[in-house]
Amino acid sequence: MTAAALDASKFRSALRTHRLGRSFEYLPSCASTNDEVAARARLGAEEGLLLVAGEQTAGRGRRGRVWQSPADQNLTFSLLLRPALSAQHVAPMTLLAGAALAESLAGLGFSPRLKWPNDVLLDTAAGPRKVAGILTEMASEAGRVRYVVLGVGINVNTEAFPGELNTRATSLCLARGQKLDRGEVLASFVNAFEPSYDDFVARGPSAALARWNTHALLGQRCSVERNGEPIQGVAEAVDETGALLVRTASGATISVHAGEVNWL
Repeated sequence: MTAAALDASKFRSALRTHRLGRSFEYLPSCASTNDEVAARARLGAEEGLLLVAGEQTAGRGRRGRVWQSPADQNLTFSLLLRPALSAQHVAPMTLLAGAALAESLAGLGFSPRLKWPNDVLLDTAAGPRKVAGILTEMASEAGRVRYVVLGVGINVNTEAFPGELNTRATSLCLARGQKLDRGEVLASFVNAFEPSYDDFVARGPSAALARWNTHALLGQRCSVERNGEPIQGVAEAVDETGALLVRTASGATISVHAGEVNWL
């Protein structure tokens, strides 16, 4: 590892989990940590495997968008999960991870806000800007989960963003005015995620979604595209399936399971 690479010793010394992240590997460069973890899952890797990349050459976000991150400045990582769940119950796991990430960042002194379904925002002088994103991918068989790959990207130490990202993104470094140790940020998330994940598998998503709602960007007017048609209303909450509940001007409440949310 180079001097700028993630300090694995600091990560391990800060880790408080029983399983998740105990099998840890740092990759100086890879195409996609989600793809790497999925490949190892197919070969029988155990739950808890955590891969972190110094650089991704083909990182992606939701809906196939490119996730851009300068080498050795931020966190791009994927965690292997093998929950004993039916496939239909996995969707809220993205919100579960968002709640855990928000709680871990709050513990580091930040004030994060969650935008459905997978964005973490920080308030700036120019308004809320994206600091992290989550991409959950699943493999199932006969309706049961074989494995879930939880991918997370956090802008930690980037000091400038290219092009239009400059008006939409921020980093923990820009918010605080100083660089952070990425190993400690990573451990903070995994420490927060493990107990909420175990509770989710044992008892269902209710508690996790309640925590998501406490950090959520809700109560505001939004436009959601569903089946190619724009729907306007007020984003009120998420339900136990992970769907966003939007109340329209007519008083109807619609459930949005997929789509883009634009705040008006």
